[in-house]
Amino acid sequence: MEIELAEHYGFCYGVKRAIEIAQNHPNSATFGPIIHNIDEINRLKREYNVGLVEDVNEAKEYDTLIIRTHGITKENLKFLKKEGKKVINATCPYVTKPQQIVEDMSKQGYTIVIFGDKNHPEIKGVSSYSVDKDRTYVVLDESELIGKALGTKVAVVAQTTRKPEDFKKIVAALSVRVAELRVFNTICNATFENQEATAKLAKRADVMVVIGGKNSSNNKQLYSIAKSFCKDSYHIENEKELKEEWFRDKKLCGIAAGASTPDWIIKRVIKKIEELRG
Repeated sequence: MEIELAEHYGFCYGVKRAIEIAQNHPNSATFGPIIHNIDEINRLKREYNVGLVEDVNEAKEYDTLIIRTHGITKENLKFLKKEGKKVINATCPYVTKPQQIVEDMSKQGYTIVIFGDKNHPEIKGVSSYSVDKDRTYVVLDESELIGKALGTKVAVVAQTTRKPEDFKKIVAALSVRVAELRVFNTICNATFENQEATAKLAKRADVMVVIGGKNSSNNKQLYSIAKSFCKDSYHIENEKELKEEWFRDKKLCGIAAGASTPDWIIKRVIKKIEELRG
């Protein structure tokens, strides 16, 4: 059985930057998981003593706090600075962009539509930058726009890890309802490249293994794409989850990995697959 990596996989620029920031600030803590990969978070704790806090009350124990790649709410950021904490902002620049757009457009009187998961930390952060919460809507598909009081001016942004074709559906639904529509494509290029590469490989593979945190939107999207083209697709966090029967009578095993998956985990998975295939 041949093993082939997708043309684009693993750490994106924003994640690489965040990990470097964490490694350069030992004995600090990240506000929220810096990336959606528990193995990498544990490595930072083990090798650099970088802790993890989930709310502002826990944050009081640390002098230096690193903001997660997904960003945090404007209110929490303001609180940390008011408390006199040294705040290191590791928010991905691709996430900072929609934060700035939402703040600017809402100040100009636009209704804000955010295409994404309202429960995801990135979207919680982005939506917090709107100056008018009553005219800010977070939707996952165009049906959720029905009945919304949009007004005449709308600005729309997207969660960085969403599929471009789904974003187009939101834009199309809005374009026939409002007089003025400002569209900001805030989907990350690295996300798009990973998704395209995964689809390309999954069309040829007998079995696909998608590596990355199961709470990561990025990885969930890759797995969904892989599964749509290759029925024998599996989403794992590390090599311990691999099963020998997945690879029986297979000729090509494709490997995809999300933007928050480190190289050292990918290498371990490949090594384990090589051992399982004999």
